[in-house]
Formats: sequence, structure tokens, C-alpha cells
Amino acid sequence: MADQTKNPAYVDQAVLAPDVPQQPPAAAVVKEPPQAETDEESVNQKPVEKALVEEDLSKHRCDYQENVLQSGSFKEESTRVVDLLDNEKKALQQLKQLVQEALNKHEFGGQQPEAPKEDDEKESSKEEAKDEAVIDDEPPKPETVAETNDAPVKEDSINLVETEVIEDKVATAAAGSDTVEDDGAKTVEAIEESIVSVSSSSAQPAAEAEAYVESEDERKGGKVEDKVVPPEEISIWGVPLLADERSDVILLKFLRARDFKVKEAFVMLKNTILWRKEFGIDELVEQDLGDDLNKVVFMHGFDKEGHPVCYNVFGEFRNKGLYQKKFSDEEKRQNFLRWRIQFLEKSIRKLDFRPGGICTIVQVNDLKNSPGTSKWELRQATKQALHLLQDNYPEFVARQVFINVPWWYLAVNKMINPFLTQRTKSKFVFAGPSKSADTLFRYITAEQVPVKYGGLSKGSEFATTETVTEITVKPAAKHTVEFPVTEVDRFSLVSSFGQWDPMYNAWGFGLLVQACLVRWEVRVIGWGVSYGAEFVPSGENSYAVIIQKARKVAASTEEPVVCDNFKVGEAGKVVLTIHNPSSKKKKLLYRFKSHPITSH
Repeated sequence: MADQTKNPAYVDQAVLAPDVPQQPPAAAVVKEPPQAETDEESVNQKPVEKALVEEDLSKHRCDYQENVLQSGSFKEESTRVVDLLDNEKKALQQLKQLVQEALNKHEFGGQQPEAPKEDDEKESSKEEAKDEAVIDDEPPKPETVAETNDAPVKEDSINLVETEVIEDKVATAAAGSDTVEDDGAKTVEAIEESIVSVSSSSAQPAAEAEAYVESEDERKGGKVEDKVVPPEEISIWGVPLLADERSDVILLKFLRARDFKVKEAFVMLKNTILWRKEFGIDELVEQDLGDDLNKVVFMHGFDKEGHPVCYNVFGEFRNKGLYQKKFSDEEKRQNFLRWRIQFLEKSIRKLDFRPGGICTIVQVNDLKNSPGTSKWELRQATKQALHLLQDNYPEFVARQVFINVPWWYLAVNKMINPFLTQRTKSKFVFAGPSKSADTLFRYITAEQVPVKYGGLSKGSEFATTETVTEITVKPAAKHTVEFPVTEVDRFSLVSSFGQWDPMYNAWGFGLLVQACLVRWEVRVIGWGVSYGAEFVPSGENSYAVIIQKARKVAASTEEPVVCDNFKVGEAGKVVLTIHNPSSKKKKLLYRFKSHPITSH
């Protein structure tokens, strides 16, 4: 039992139903380290725990049929922006802004456009300039340090140079003081020319640098304006992001999965898009992965609100051949995972992502004959699939219905129930074997429920759009159902197949009688009752016709649905009689239709 508690089968198997109840990672909770127990305490504690578990299980086993856990109180939120609360509208707008910025920057994994050669040359020149700057910063010589300092230092060095030149000129003039006055005048002019040349030579590099910077900025600005990178185009489940109002419905799923925390929703969306590219979802959808698992997972009908219904039948894995074929090694488990993702993708792409449309699925999980915890390979495969579905398919389940739940499930569910969010728990519905059909009928009409689960939906002459009537037959009572027949006994003179009669040189005419063919389907959930049918004409001088003598239909019958018909030549009614001799109520389902037939 300890192993079942740690690794309950249903937790792993629920992967086939991607409910996505995962919460964003919460802050780490610091737990006190467990204190070491003494041998005496552990010995005393184990019998007490074992006794409590056994008592709990026995209690659930006894009350199993009556106390099956029921919930299903979840009410799906609107996908129309106008119906959102103010804070939800604000969060949606903020998320759209983050998505637009990411699309502009190609942050969703798109390929950046290649830079032109001019830009490469520009980058290389910048790197060379940086290298030169690093070399200049090294102080091997005082003059170099002075040149790399700020503007005031440069002015001091220029003045120093000018002073040295003047001093040299003055010294030269003093040495030749015995010359004439004309030589003194020439000396003064030479000094002035030297000062002017030094000043002009020091100012020229600064002017050239400013002109170079201005031309670089202008040229760079022109290039940027000429080259505008278009935003990235991303589609998810066939819906282009930010292209139309369907995108809002997609973004709302991520926001609701993260309680309208914008940044967390954006991270989840970004990770989902990157995962879809790495996993190759678009290519996977087009691949042929076989139909071996069509009885394990399949779509069938719609619920009362219009959601498509997906059935997950875990009992199929009791087939050893199928199990070995799908889970015997890692490669086969990966192929199973790819098939499951492909099936989900195809189902999701058929949904209506327009505001107000049906964009979620109802999951029905059949736990009858489930392998349980004995199949390690199945647990590993479903655990891996569970993480992928939770992380990348948010808010795609409208309701999770678990049927044919084994008795031990209630005890296990009670243990993990405190760890589930209220939103997740409100989507779950559980039913034991005797309550499974009634539970399904709460959410799905009988004409949409497969025959194997108590409904009347099968490949017959009745379509899923033809309504089924549900009636409760009381214990130890008889119930009759009447089908009125009125479209009969009509006579008309019509052309006999429109053929020319050469014997009489005229068109052939005949007297045709228009009768009626009545068809019906009937079943009682669990049967264990007797069933009979007869036709009662309306005419006073007519006699009743027995269609089916009363016969008992066993509970374990291989004929879950009785399909019958009767050709009526006069007005009257077909009467079905159901006798319930048991002490329990029975659910009766039936539907009928009639259409005229013409005969000579």
C-alpha cells in the first residue's frame, strides 16, 4: 500500500487528459530538517499508521458505491475581452505589449537577418579603435599620458611646448646680441611664426576628430533608417500571434494558467513556442504514426455545451501485445509520446479560437481494468507526457470526468487532494462503476455517449442529432412507451413508374398504398428487466400484433441496445413494455423514427 500511496496509478495515467493544473513555481518553503526518531518511537508509530490506513481504506470500500467523490463545479470563463474585469484587461494589454516587443526583437527563436559587409567593416574598425585605446592607456612615457588625458591637460602641454620654443628662440637671440637691430626684428618675427604654427598644428587634429564623428553619426543614422528589420511572425495552434482577435483567446489561456501574472505568463508562452520549435510540432502533425492506439484515445461526440469529448481508455493496456509494442524500451515510449502529442495537436486545431467559441475539451478517463502501479514503463511514459502537457497546453480542458474508478482510488485521492488548487479540483468529477453512466449523462446527452459507456451512439441508422428520451423506471414496476403511427392508409393514383404501355397506347397507372416503417432503439442501463413490444391499431375491428414477446434481458447481455422495426399498414401505435422486478431504479433510454414506404 505504501508503494500505491507514493506512486498512485491514476496520477500518472491522467496524462492522457491534459488538464494543465500546474501552478507557477512558488517561493521555496524552508522546512525544518526531520528529527531523528528513536527506535522505540518508530516501532510504535508504524503499527499506528498501518492501522489508520487500513481503517480508512475499509471505510471507503464499504461506502464506495454511495460516497463516490463528485465535484465538477467549474464554470468556464468567457473568452470575450469585453467580459473581462478591469485588471484582467490591463494584464492582457501588458502581455500583448511584451509579445510585440519580443516579436520585434526576434526573441521567440526566429533567425536574425545577416548584417551587411559595411556593418562588419564598421564593427572591425571599432574593435581596432578599442585596441589602440587600450595601448594608449598604458603609461610607458609621460608624453603619452598627457595626450590621453582630458582637454585641460592637453592645453597645458601645448603651452609647455610654446614656452620651450620661445625660450629656445630667446636664447638664440641672446647669443647673437652683437648683430644689428635688423637681426633682432627677424628674431621676433621668427618667434611669432613658431607660436602660430604650434597653435594651428595642435588645433587641427581636434577639428578633424569632430568632423569624423559627425560624418560617422550621419552615415550611421542613414543606414539605420534605410534598414528596418520586420517583426517575427509566430503562429501557435494555427493562430498567428497578435494578428487578430483569436490571438487574445490564446493569450488569455496563458494568463489564466498563471493567475494573470503577466511576466510569468509571458515566460510560459515564450518557453512553449521554443519547445514547439525544438519538438518539431508542425512537422509532427503531418507524420503518419499509425492507428494502433485508436482504441486507447479517441474523440467521440460533444457534451451538452458543445465541447468535443475525448475518451482515454486505460484498460486497453492490459493487452500484453500492445503494451510490449508501445512501452518495452525507451524508443517505443518516445514514439508513444509523439503519438499522444500529435493526437492532441490535431484535436486542438479543430477548436474555435474566436471570442465566444468553443476552445476547450472534455476529458473522460475510463479506469476500468487499469494496469495500476504494476506497469513501471507506462508510469514513466505518462509522467514525461504529463510534464509536457502541463507546461505547453494551458487551459484546454473544460472538465475531467473519471469513470469506473476503483475503490482504492478514493483513499489515494484524499491524500493528494490538499495539494490541488481549487480551480483544478472544481474541474474533476469521479464516479464508480455503477454510477458511471449517470455521471456521464449529467454532462453529455445519451445520443452522444458511446454504447460501451451506456449511451446510444453507434454506427446505426440513427444519427447523433436524433434525440434520446431518458426515463427512470421505478423498482418493482412496469413502464410502457408508445410510438404513434399516423402516416399510413393513404391511397393515391400515381403514374406507374412513368412507363408507356404500348398495348393500351396510354400511360400506365396503378393504385399504390403508402405504408410506414417504424424503427426504434431501446436500452436499460444494467438491464435485468423484461422487454416486450406490440402494435395496437386505431381501428375498432383491428387486432393487436405482437412484435416481441416479453423476454428477460440479463445484466450481462451481449446485446446492450435492442434495435427493432415494424412495418405498419394502418394507423395505430407501437407499445414497448419494460418490467423492472428489482428493488433498484433503472434508467431507460429510447428513441424512434418513422418514414413512409410505398408498395403496390
